[in-house]
Amino acid sequence: MFKGLDRINNPKDKKTFIEKVNVFIRLIDLFALKNNLICNKKNVNVNKDTSLRLQELGIINLNIEQNHEILNKLLKKDLYSEFISAINFNIQYKTKIGKLLDKIDPSKRKLIQEKEKHENKPKVVDFFCGAGGLSLGFVQAGFQIDLANDNEDVCIESYRYNHPEIADNRIIHGDIRKIVNHLEEYMINDIDVVVGGPPCQGFSSANQQRIIDDSRNELYKFFIQSIEKIGPKFVVMENVKGMLPYAEQVKEDFQNISIKNGKKSISYNLEYKVLVSDDFGVAQKRPRLIFIAIRNDISTLNDLTPMNLFDDIEKDTSNVKKHILKDALEHIKPLDAPRIKNMTEVDDEITGKKIDINQFEGNENSYLKLINQRKIIEYVFNHKARYANDINYEIYSTLEQGEDGTSEKIKHIMPYQHRNHIFKDKYFKLDENKPSRTITAHLRMDCHSHIHPRQTRSITPREAARIQSFPDDYFFMGPYLKTYMQIGNAVPPRMANFIARVLKKFLN
Repeated sequence: MFKGLDRINNPKDKKTFIEKVNVFIRLIDLFALKNNLICNKKNVNVNKDTSLRLQELGIINLNIEQNHEILNKLLKKDLYSEFISAINFNIQYKTKIGKLLDKIDPSKRKLIQEKEKHENKPKVVDFFCGAGGLSLGFVQAGFQIDLANDNEDVCIESYRYNHPEIADNRIIHGDIRKIVNHLEEYMINDIDVVVGGPPCQGFSSANQQRIIDDSRNELYKFFIQSIEKIGPKFVVMENVKGMLPYAEQVKEDFQNISIKNGKKSISYNLEYKVLVSDDFGVAQKRPRLIFIAIRNDISTLNDLTPMNLFDDIEKDTSNVKKHILKDALEHIKPLDAPRIKNMTEVDDEITGKKIDINQFEGNENSYLKLINQRKIIEYVFNHKARYANDINYEIYSTLEQGEDGTSEKIKHIMPYQHRNHIFKDKYFKLDENKPSRTITAHLRMDCHSHIHPRQTRSITPREAARIQSFPDDYFFMGPYLKTYMQIGNAVPPRMANFIARVLKKFLN
């Protein structure tokens, strides 16, 4: 997780390193507070144990004499002192701390990965993995992620943190176009399933240019090429509902795949369907276009078609308990919107914190138990409210649940009134008695479209993540606004989990 001091070569590396140091310090401080212990901020003595612990974390190389001088210079004096005191506290209470630091500690991550190696689980490759929504659903269903890839560095950092069971060198930050050209270098296991959501921006009509030939859809083209090279038993591809008119083109593209395997020829049969997340128990009505492809030999062996799989998914979800927005927003600390700009990265008791103690531990409703998989969640991540100026604050407090920018109540202050035919959804107060409207990456822009139903603010990244069915301990790294992007682009893990469980029946 930590990049060694000798490998921090640019400002981006430095920023990421400092964020992880702050996460380490914050977890230690909260642990001390929760357990009535004192983290002595004056205990900045560096001894052999301190250096060994820093080496375990992958930060220093004991052969370099200037380690602490370099670390001090990188973190600046105050943060360096805080970090060293946190390290010393960690050493002192190592046994009591337990698994608290497992996700950020390379030595603990290696133990988890070694155990995972000996599990005989079906294997998945996740392209365009983002922060890991699809992967999480498959992992929860008993799959092993063999390789994950995304081109967005902040997504990769979030993915790595939340998936300690996957070795860092199997989580690849890079362009799929470069990776597919050298895919044989990455393939060390037989792959059961390839999943991904390649962006397809060139929605040309069926009578004009085909999607696969549209230059804007080059990433989709390379996703198809990855299937040809890997030859998985199943493929799951997701996209926006708006791609539905062009789904037949995707079907043709998959049917055109032909892989020579000795004397055999491997091909794929694909079908598609729009699935809606609230049918899976997610507290959100989010339609996604899902494509499922089956390799021809698997189809023959199991007398199976993709539509059989969709039928099984529908059957499995027929008795699932439906949830509403209120379920996702319960049992979490109430917050106020910051009224001063540039405060989103500053922890505050009133406006929220990047990491905080879960005040409602043990008081979860059925939805929270579901998304947390009945785990006891001691700390809550990314629950921080967003800045609201005077006009927006008044709009937030005036609108009733379910009302939007066309409400007469805000006519006198509505900034976009003259363009209400375009911007009527620019402002929308969510209705807590219905499933949430779709969480999108656009939330990073302003969040006016997702106003909290009872509090005078927009929803926090944590609340958006809950609505998407991410567990409360799933931490989204990076700048505040980019957390919304990561959450909004994700497939709800609960939805992915149902798809994974149906596929798994034919892989055991």
